[in-house]
Amino acid sequence: MRLLRFVLATIAVSATSALAQPLTLPGAPCVRPPVQHCPDEGCAADVVTSGGDVVEPKTNRTYFLDYPCDLKRGEKVTFILSLHGGGSYGNWQRHYFPLLDYTDKYRLVVATPFSPRRVWSAEDDGYLQNIVSSAIETIGRENIKAFWLAGHSQGGLTSTRIICSEFFATKVDGFLSLSGGRVGGQAGRASNFGIPAQAGAAAAGRATPPAGLPAGALVPPLPPMCDFSHIFETGQHEISELPKTSARAEKYKCSANAKRREVIDTKAGYVFDGTRQNPGSKAWGLRPRPGKADIIMFRGCKDKRVVADVVRIDKGHTEGLEPEVTEEIVKLMLSARGGKIQHGG
Repeated sequence: MRLLRFVLATIAVSATSALAQPLTLPGAPCVRPPVQHCPDEGCAADVVTSGGDVVEPKTNRTYFLDYPCDLKRGEKVTFILSLHGGGSYGNWQRHYFPLLDYTDKYRLVVATPFSPRRVWSAEDDGYLQNIVSSAIETIGRENIKAFWLAGHSQGGLTSTRIICSEFFATKVDGFLSLSGGRVGGQAGRASNFGIPAQAGAAAAGRATPPAGLPAGALVPPLPPMCDFSHIFETGQHEISELPKTSARAEKYKCSANAKRREVIDTKAGYVFDGTRQNPGSKAWGLRPRPGKADIIMFRGCKDKRVVADVVRIDKGHTEGLEPEVTEEIVKLMLSARGGKIQHGG
């Protein structure tokens, strides 16, 4: 009996020790600061245009993967797939919506892929699915408490296209559209919205849509009808008017009286479109600078869904998000219902 108790105790200690060891995700050793992290300003062009150093083995394409360096086996996390816009890059997106600064505090695992064509189309779907499947297998289905799609511009349109597909519909709990179309009633483009004439390219970021886009790449898909929480973020100058109602809020029987609050940032975001600043355009986006944002949240939604709009005042399409508004959006995401992956849809 003493021998049996010793063996069982040894097994228990070994199991506890294994669980206490940090979990390293395949091909993505975790370091602080994160790899290829831009400074507060003046990020070098070869850094901001990087597509990542984690290799997706089935396609041999790369992506970024950010997560807490002290992530434990069995720990519950929120997984986010963050898609860049047309003409952009993985590391530009990674700093446009800088989740990499909040992985430790909010226990986030963030995959930021890259399309070599710099625009998403159906030919990329398998690559995106492989990244998600790898994360689920490594982290454990039971440990992903929520899965969000986030996409800027054409990355938002792509999220809208794929979210109710057979693969994603049973996994995605929420969709954050970063100037990528509003689900539940569009906010129209400002009359002066467009890409300014190109002048000299600055070294602090390039986000200009490429020529030769695949057919339909910029065509808004039909509104998705499956269940998910939805946050729409936009610059004030890129839209004509934000609708006061939301069909998605009505779907979840949210209160018609939305709650409004203001977020103030004293620090600028990281990136911008350095190819379109001579002269710049308020609608397309100027250089990063501090600012404020209005958060409009539809309250009392059933099933703990979150439906919200975020308008960044005096900003356009391409100024990177500031730290305070980024953190407030993360908090909104984490407050929503999750568990699709855990429960198999």
